[in-house]
Order: sequence, then C-alpha cells, then structure tokens
Amino acid sequence: MRTPDTAKILIVDDLPDNLLALNALIRRDGREIFQASSGEAALDLLLEHEFALAILDVQMPAMNGFELAEMMRSTEKTRQVPIVFVTAAGRESNYAFQGYEMGAVDFLYKPLDAEAVKSKVNVFVELYLQRNETRRQVQALEKSRQAQEVLLQELQASQTELQASIRMRDDFMSMVTHELRTPLNTLFLEAQLRKMQLDRGRTDLFDAAHLQTMVARDKRQIQAMMRLIDDMLDVARIRSNRLSIRPEPVDLPALLARVVDNLSNQALAAGSAISLHADVAVTALWDEFRIEQVVINLLTNALRYGEGKPVSVSLSLLPELACISVRDQGRGISATDQRRIFEQFERITSDDGTGGLGLGLYITRQLVQAHGGSISVQSTLGEGSVFSVTLPLQPPVEPALAAD
Repeated sequence: MRTPDTAKILIVDDLPDNLLALNALIRRDGREIFQASSGEAALDLLLEHEFALAILDVQMPAMNGFELAEMMRSTEKTRQVPIVFVTAAGRESNYAFQGYEMGAVDFLYKPLDAEAVKSKVNVFVELYLQRNETRRQVQALEKSRQAQEVLLQELQASQTELQASIRMRDDFMSMVTHELRTPLNTLFLEAQLRKMQLDRGRTDLFDAAHLQTMVARDKRQIQAMMRLIDDMLDVARIRSNRLSIRPEPVDLPALLARVVDNLSNQALAAGSAISLHADVAVTALWDEFRIEQVVINLLTNALRYGEGKPVSVSLSLLPELACISVRDQGRGISATDQRRIFEQFERITSDDGTGGLGLGLYITRQLVQAHGGSISVQSTLGEGSVFSVTLPLQPPVEPALAAD
C-alpha cells in the first residue's frame, strides 16, 4: 500500500529512450514515476493523480510541451503542479522566456547533466513533501480546533445545565419551605391558642364539638404535609428507577367511586361538586394504590383550578384500553403551559396564590407510563380542561419502572 509520503513524478517525452534514461536517473525510494509519450496521455495521468513534479519535453509532435503546460495551467486540479521543461535547443534561444510565460519553474537542457537533474528533482520533491506535511499539520490543527470547540460547547452546555440545576434546587427548596411552612404555621398557631386557653383555665371551651373541629383541622394540615413529603419521596424513587408497581386485580369503577366520595368534602369546601359517570364494568391488573394516586392528583387539581364550578369524572372503554377523563370548567390552561405542566417543578399558581411543588402532574405521568398508559390534556382558556388517562387492559410485558 502506497504511503502518504510517496511523491509522484510525471515525465513526458515522445522518445522512449529519453523516458527510460530520465526514469533511471530520478528513480529512488519514496517516488513513483509515471511516463507519457504524448500530451494527451499526460493529461489523462494528470487528471487521475496528484504529482509533485512534471518534467515536459518541449519539442513533441501533436501537442508540444508549451501547449501541454498551457492546458495544465487552465485546469484547477493541475494548476499548481511545478513544471520543468526539457529542451535540446540552445540556451540562446527564446524557449526559456516562452517557457516561463507558460508557468515553468525551471529548464533542463540536453544533453542532461545528471547531477543537475537529480538536484533539481530533489528540491521539488522535498518542497512537495514539506507542503504535504504542512497541509497535514494544518488539517490536524483544524481538527483539534474543532474538537476543542465541540468540547467548549459541551462544557458550556454542562455549565448551563449545572446552573439550571442549581436554580432548580434553590427554587425547589424555596417552594418546599413555603409549602411546608403554611400547614406548620397553622398547627403552631392552633397549639399556641389552645395552650393560652388552658393556661387561663378555660377548659370549658374544649367541648366535644370544638374538639372534633380542632382534630379535623389538624388532620387536614398534617395530610397536606404528608402529601408534600410523599411527592418528594416518589420523585426520588422515579429518578432512581425504584418506583414500586404491584399489579393486582382492580375494579376501576369501584376505585373511582371511592375516590370521588373521599374528596366530596374537599369539593364542598371549594364550592364545587364532583359527578361520576362510570357505567362500564372494568377490571384489570393495575397497582390500585398508584391508580388511586393518579385520580386523586387529577381531581385535586380540577378542584384547585376549577373556580368552584362542577367537576366530572368519566370512565369509558376503548379497544384494549380503559380511559379515565377528569373535566373541570375553570380557567383553562394556555397552549404554552400545556407543554410544560407535566415536567418537574412546573406549576400554575392557583387563586389562593399557591400551586404546590409542581410535582403532581409529573408524578401522575410517570405512574401512568409505568402501567404502559398515557396521559394528555385538552384545554381552552376560560373554558376549563380535560385530562385523559388511558390504561391498557393487558399489563405491559415488562414494567416501565422497576419495583423496589
């Protein structure tokens, strides 16, 4: 296999003896000699190969050396090939002037001086090899520059991601602090108020009805904190691929009825009502706890953003799928927000100025996908939203998320 440092030399002469003699004179390791006995044959070789030097006989029939040189200088591929003319004419002729006009770099006169020929060819070959080495070095430098540019871009992207992660962490900690402080402050103030009444000996205030109210209020605050903590734990499990999915036979209409009943008081407090339309019998293998979590998340959001208007839950069957739809008639979600609400820490502020940690819909989507299902939203601003969950009636071959 030819090495990259092989120098190709073209010699053109119509006399075979001259070709043979010149070939023998300039041949050595690291060189490849090409011969042509006419200008036409030389052009074919010039278009096929890259030459370090072309040695042209001036006096050739059909196309002489000068005409061949003119053709070479008019073609992009051969324009830079150094040309040395060989002539039997005397030095006093005007061939040299004409040759230099045609782009020659040197002249050789017959009879040839062997040492002069070798010396001139050595110079041009060395220049060719140096030029090739310089080109390789430039290419290597350019390749290195491009690699460094790619690396710099990757570093800049990593830095941007790191800064975004730091901002997300800081925002998350701020949100957690805010969301946990609200129920904790309420519990703390309630406890302080009760202590003050007890210190004053006002035990008569703590009758059965009042105790029931206090316990219910405390329960709501504690449940709010537990939901926040559960959400954070679920996100940690999702990130580490350890979210537990335990399929078992689930009566979906019964599950929906139970969730709607459990959230009826929350709906009443929001000035709303939840209606259920689940007249089809659907039982399949799902994780009951996780599906219940999905429905609770969607209904809680519907009540939060539904502006006190009725919320409906419906169950329908599609080919090989069960479809749960939760519809509200609230403010709706803009097209821009629809593209981001299923991501981590993305939230829409509710009327009370809060919006949770922005984890509910992210977790919901992960839970649905873990069952091989999908979730989507359709919404128009001012007209409400419909969240639709589809669940396969047959479990996926492999769980989307590994169990603990």
